[in-house]
Amino acid sequence: MKNAIIFHPKLVDIQNYYYFKEGFSKEELDKIYTDVAFLPFKAGETGASNEHNDLTVRSSQIKWIYPSQQWEWLYDKLMGMIVEANDTLWNFNLTGVLDAVQYTEYHATENGHYGWHQDFGPGMLSTRKISVTVQLSDPSEYEGGDLEYFIGGDPNNALKVQKDKGLVFIFPSFMMHRVTPVTKGIRRSFVLWVGGEHYK
Repeated sequence: MKNAIIFHPKLVDIQNYYYFKEGFSKEELDKIYTDVAFLPFKAGETGASNEHNDLTVRSSQIKWIYPSQQWEWLYDKLMGMIVEANDTLWNFNLTGVLDAVQYTEYHATENGHYGWHQDFGPGMLSTRKISVTVQLSDPSEYEGGDLEYFIGGDPNNALKVQKDKGLVFIFPSFMMHRVTPVTKGIRRSFVLWVGGEHYK
């Protein structure tokens, strides 16, 4: 009986993040800009049902980049980075991509922002394990719009992710993060979530 409650888990750095400073080249980013121009915009929404549009929480415009032969290179590139990050830090049990890549624009003229939130939640969101954010805009193109990552303590001391164009930031989906209001220009990025079975 005394051994029934003993287990020896592999120790991981569960709150840590992983990033690629130059994850995408200028040529790749130019291709993304050109190709997403043909996709339709819709308002960014909040909530597990994806039916809510609370502008006090989130103000953004999004486009969905669904898997296709045209975008296969993008999914393959992102998945390679995700596998490296997961193998290095978390060792989550992953089964694959849960949603399409989401291209997002935050406009200063619309108070573009996304308040503190998790990408993890009820229903289908409960299977999200890893989130990816890619910076598409050059820092000179906008002001504000900081991606902040919170690991506890004082939210005012949250990590401000570098604004380098092409930077890929990868983190567990249950970690709190936000995009502060854009005060000038437009912040462009895209995000992707991968996951697997429910946490056990």
